[in-house]
Amino acid sequence: MPRSRATIRDVAEQAGVSVATVSKVLNDRYGVSVATQGRVRQVIEDLGYQSSIVASSLRSHRTGVLGVLVADLEPFSTELLKGVATAVRGTGYELVIYSAGGRSGDRVGWERRYLSRLGGTLIDAALLVTPTAVDADSGLPVVAVDPHTGVGAVPTVRADDERGARLAVDHLLALGHRRIAFISGWPGLGSTGRRHEGYRASLAAAGVPHDPSLDVEGDATEERAHALARALLERPDRPTAVFAGNDMAALGVLDAARDLGLDVPGQLSVVGFDNVPEAVMSTPALTTVEQPMQAMGEQALRMLLELLQGGTPAPQVVVDTRLVVRHSTAPPPAAPAPPR
Repeated sequence: MPRSRATIRDVAEQAGVSVATVSKVLNDRYGVSVATQGRVRQVIEDLGYQSSIVASSLRSHRTGVLGVLVADLEPFSTELLKGVATAVRGTGYELVIYSAGGRSGDRVGWERRYLSRLGGTLIDAALLVTPTAVDADSGLPVVAVDPHTGVGAVPTVRADDERGARLAVDHLLALGHRRIAFISGWPGLGSTGRRHEGYRASLAAAGVPHDPSLDVEGDATEERAHALARALLERPDRPTAVFAGNDMAALGVLDAARDLGLDVPGQLSVVGFDNVPEAVMSTPALTTVEQPMQAMGEQALRMLLELLQGGTPAPQVVVDTRLVVRHSTAPPPAAPAPPR
């Protein structure tokens, strides 16, 4: 007797193929042999799959829904989503947001699982935010924003991270700082590596030796940055400035300085990266590098629509960054005069 609530996984299991292959057959996409297509369609009929939600996609070929997959709903992805929501207006498409909920176990390969769950049943295409990998067999048009190093060959949108980092460090150098620490963001992100390269390049251009002990790896969270900053600031040779690889880490640095009774910017200067709304509301207001997150979201959505229309968007779009100077940076404190 046919099953009235068959799922795409049931079809894949009985046909002996992947969920991605079933999705391709349902959406008439290339890459599946004629024999396999016939077998999958026979299983669909045998299981009574025509009555399920995916059967409607078989008839219409499109669901009219675009997916945005994020590891977590944090300030960067939230600002990006505002741009995506703006760009989708008037296109006839709807959005579904799918989040890993910030669980650490989902930070590696999370999008493979989610594309498998959503592909061919709910969404026509996917925008992936800071993906760790891209499942080339998902059968969906995909655009990635700020991907990890080594992500597959899909169209991407990112900020000019190295230039932004150089703007930050050059600003501190121009104020007179020479002991500048760097607290990086998530390991493996392409943006993290490029911001580190910008930090090193600015020091080298100014003739300032790189001190590896001031160059530490964070994870984009306030908690981790707070612990790292506290260890740096309790040293007798503490840095006079900290460049954090993102604003949330910079806020953690401000908290650590406050805990230790250090005045910002009188005794310590701090620069972030992103320009999330929290940056301007901090005390003091944070000097930071702005990457236009909402504009990045709009650009990514336009690229996704171009793929759906059969076009070929640019393989990579790099948006500009700019320095936003507020109240968390100043010249370093004057060295005490030597005793007479």
